[in-house]
Amino acid sequence: MHSLNNNNNNNNQPQNSHTSTSRNSSDSGEPCAPGSSNKWASKLLSECARAISDKDSTKIHHLLCLPPLMEIALFCKATESGQRCFKTLTTVAEKSHSFDSARKLILKFQEVSPWTTFGHVASNGAILEALDGETKLHIIDISNTLCTQWPTLLEALATRNDETPRLKLTVVVTANIVRSVMKEIGQRMEKFARLMGVPFEFNVISGLNNLAELTKEGLGVQEDEAIAINCIGALRKVEVEQRSGVIRMFQSLSPRVVTVVEEEADFTSSRYDFVRCFEECLRYYTLYFEMLEESFAPTSNERLMLERECSRNIVRVLACDNDQENAGGGGECERREKGSQWCERLREGFSPVGFSDDVVDDVKALLKRYRTGWSLVLPQADHDSSSSGIYLTWKEEPGVWASAWKP
Repeated sequence: MHSLNNNNNNNNQPQNSHTSTSRNSSDSGEPCAPGSSNKWASKLLSECARAISDKDSTKIHHLLCLPPLMEIALFCKATESGQRCFKTLTTVAEKSHSFDSARKLILKFQEVSPWTTFGHVASNGAILEALDGETKLHIIDISNTLCTQWPTLLEALATRNDETPRLKLTVVVTANIVRSVMKEIGQRMEKFARLMGVPFEFNVISGLNNLAELTKEGLGVQEDEAIAINCIGALRKVEVEQRSGVIRMFQSLSPRVVTVVEEEADFTSSRYDFVRCFEECLRYYTLYFEMLEESFAPTSNERLMLERECSRNIVRVLACDNDQENAGGGGECERREKGSQWCERLREGFSPVGFSDDVVDDVKALLKRYRTGWSLVLPQADHDSSSSGIYLTWKEEPGVWASAWKP
């Protein structure tokens, strides 16, 4: 395990712009490849979704000639085979999952795109500032990035002007696909911490079906520890009805800071409206696949793996109805919410912490390493007072939201 080095060439610094709610697309009328924002494909897919919602089998038959990743979910919805398909896709993914393949995928993704490193840099900056001067740190990490966030933070701790603090890192794991590689990750993290000269303790909490089962006692929190909770892509995997309870549990830990990073999509408010949910799924994954298409070579194994992961998520959202526990994923769901929605939930127990100028500058410096098209957008108080945090946009479309909170 080593710190991340992104060596991509970048011709121009992405310019800040106000978050857009619409996308430009071609009016050529020609069919498009997955990931394109072509209006023809969007209209056809939406018509197919409506046909399925109306149970119009004749129209379904004529329209089901679609981009493959969305077609799988629509077919599963039409045939009521979503749960079986999702279990099969998950089983196949778990069989081919190893530490080396997972690490290679994550590091390659971080090399070609700021999709994940954006949240890492913002969160690390907020955590380091909130825990500055403390001697016993306890970071509770709830994410799926296999600890690739933490080497740069360890380096920062090793170079602090005052005494190097003791760090306890507790990683909370709920996904089976991650549990299998945590032992090797822990060994690599401990080795890197020794190299940096940072007193370090690594703990893993597994065996949970979902985050709602996490307790203060299970985390082994000590009274003299300064606590930071780091949630990257984690809260969306909590059942919608249990999210307030998880936030209250976080509050009971009296953390100095809670960092939350989520992808900007809303699969929650439309959970009982298939057409609305489909259209939002199409909007979000059009953005995501376009980003993958421009970041990876067409024959890239990493791109294929990421597309397969998206395929599982799309099937879960669109074709597994609302019975997530029977979808074969350990009780986790995929009901994403946008930054403004998370803000409303988090304000039940926390207050937003604005990112400092130093952290914002670090994020801007990160984006310079990547191709033109990426931008950092700060919430405009006069436009949307309900939202806090910062946004990563791809071609002016919001993709990832990062935020920091205190009790």
